[in-house]
Amino acid sequence: MQVVQMAKRVMLFMVVNILVVLTITVIMGLLHVGHFFPYGGLGGVAVFSLVWGFGGAFISLALSRVMAKWFMGVKTIPADTSDPDLRELVETVHGLARAAHLPAMPEVGIYQSDEVNAFATGPTKSRALVAVSSGLLQRMGRREISGVLGHEMTHVVNGDMVTMTLLQGVINAFVLFLSRVLAFAVTQALRSRDERESFGGGLIEFMLVMVFQVVFGIMGMIVVAAFSRWREFRADAGGARLAGRETMIDALRSLQRLYNPEAAAIEAQQAPSFRALKISGPPGGFAALFADHPPLEERIARLERGAF
Repeated sequence: MQVVQMAKRVMLFMVVNILVVLTITVIMGLLHVGHFFPYGGLGGVAVFSLVWGFGGAFISLALSRVMAKWFMGVKTIPADTSDPDLRELVETVHGLARAAHLPAMPEVGIYQSDEVNAFATGPTKSRALVAVSSGLLQRMGRREISGVLGHEMTHVVNGDMVTMTLLQGVINAFVLFLSRVLAFAVTQALRSRDERESFGGGLIEFMLVMVFQVVFGIMGMIVVAAFSRWREFRADAGGARLAGRETMIDALRSLQRLYNPEAAAIEAQQAPSFRALKISGPPGGFAALFADHPPLEERIARLERGAF
């Protein structure tokens, strides 16, 4: 069943992406913009955007476990470790993985940091990594840690890493395609008919592409952030099912008490694949549109209402 659900998600995003690109191509073709483009017209630009848009996203996904170990100093914990605390951590993760019916046990890792943090990453459910900070082990109780791990395990079960990668690929393709189309259209409008052959691409078109990519990239961030907030609610709900609702609520309340805005600001600069359970988005205003995690207060309130 999980394989079928994953296949449906992959097909949904791929079909949506193809339909979107085809729709844009048809519309721009009807507006007679296509004949201005060399090297295959709009079709060539669309292929370029798809290849680079999805290529970068999937390369990042494929290397996510390696990057976590390199950049965050995550050390994998062997299942037969002699450290009783680390052995308990591994057993807890593996117990949650069995309860979630994962096809393979995820790697369990730890990294040295005073921040209270945990994350899940990896290209597939069979090649996942769940890592916690040393600060989390030192500052949270066993029950609360179980809730945190249940949340992260749900990210793996739901295939969130793959889904976010597909969504990011769609956004990347949009940004690349629309930026080049609009930059070319604007530069063509600025040229006279006699100048079009000699004007070439030029610096103006390049600068316009950069400006449009920034603008559309920001708009894309809002879409990705909105989806990310939704998946965090789903992960909280999954954590409640795996570890117990009260356990999940206690974990979030503990994070609320320990929450450090300075640590969160540093953490927010890390790659999206490593986003942590504890990051709490701003409660409102314009900045809330770019928050990839909902406010902890809202997450707790949903669980208390039984909204899972």
